[in-house]
Amino acid sequence: MSETPKFKVTIDNIGIEVPAGTTILNAARMIGGEVAPPTMCYYSKLKDSGGKCRTCLVEVSKGSEKDPRPMPKLVASCRTTVMDGMEVKNITSEKVLDARKGVVEFLLINHPLDCPVCDQAGECDLQNLSYEHGTEGTRYEFKRRTFEKEDIGPYISLHMNRCIMCFRCVFTADQLTETREHGILERGDHAQIGTYLNKALKNDFIGNVIDVCPVGALTDKTFRFKNRVWFTKPVDAHRNCSNPKCCGHVRLWMRGDEVFRVTARKDEWGEVETRPDGTPGWICNECRFEKKQTKDWVIEGPALIPRSSVIAQGHYVGTKKTPVLIDKVIGKEPEHLLNIHDISDVNKPEIELSKIAGPAHSDDFKK
Repeated sequence: MSETPKFKVTIDNIGIEVPAGTTILNAARMIGGEVAPPTMCYYSKLKDSGGKCRTCLVEVSKGSEKDPRPMPKLVASCRTTVMDGMEVKNITSEKVLDARKGVVEFLLINHPLDCPVCDQAGECDLQNLSYEHGTEGTRYEFKRRTFEKEDIGPYISLHMNRCIMCFRCVFTADQLTETREHGILERGDHAQIGTYLNKALKNDFIGNVIDVCPVGALTDKTFRFKNRVWFTKPVDAHRNCSNPKCCGHVRLWMRGDEVFRVTARKDEWGEVETRPDGTPGWICNECRFEKKQTKDWVIEGPALIPRSSVIAQGHYVGTKKTPVLIDKVIGKEPEHLLNIHDISDVNKPEIELSKIAGPAHSDDFKK
């Protein structure tokens, strides 16, 4: 068999070679950092996801080596594959940043301002997106869209007012479970996530819709209003689950010795981790909702989290704090961080400026 050809693509002036068929978004993720566009609907572990939210729009300034013409409009990076010689702009494009502000404003049009009481606060993708790419105010003057509350079972709470219609939960239930009781009802601005005849979501793996939801629309009832995420500490753990489809590797959110909730482990893009055998690390309802004792798990240690996470603000052990220059002078006599001897070539390098009584002058340094 012939090997898949490699295409060279440049994203924000950084070049990388990727296999043919790779999307711009996944190529940007291979580079990492801010080069990767944000996503709200795309989920690499879910087939056919993406193309709904438009937060990953990028500018293609050069189509390919054969056809160097730029694409006339911004394109969704999660749905556009790379071509050999393609040049893409993400954070280096004013058009992209302006368009992303408009997308965020659109997503927030009907979103309620209930972050202070939302269980997703502190780990909400929409919160992060609005902070990085949103505007200070809104131009929307009409009544917000609201929905009646619906009971969908003993484990999952549905807040349709917060939903951004990313369809992730529908894809998860359709592809991961044997039956799907919920889906998209109605059309246009009346569209909503719901079930017919108020059915409960009972499948063994339906709890994974909580992990894939980027906002606070689907939350864990067993964790509801019990604690804030920044007061808990994530710990990696595992157990031998009786369900052969469950990976058994989870993240415990603890405060002291008490386990407040259990979730799947997530990678740097906020998606369920890929196991060493190449399969996604989905977990069953038994592990998620019923195993809330430390004796049920084999504790591996503190989970590694991004330094930018709100959990890092509580001096969490799994992060590295950015060094600050002022830390070098706090708690002792002030001293200059710049060595003037290396810059000015004056004599008497043994003299420390911080030990001079008063300001340094010509009497202290004589040629």
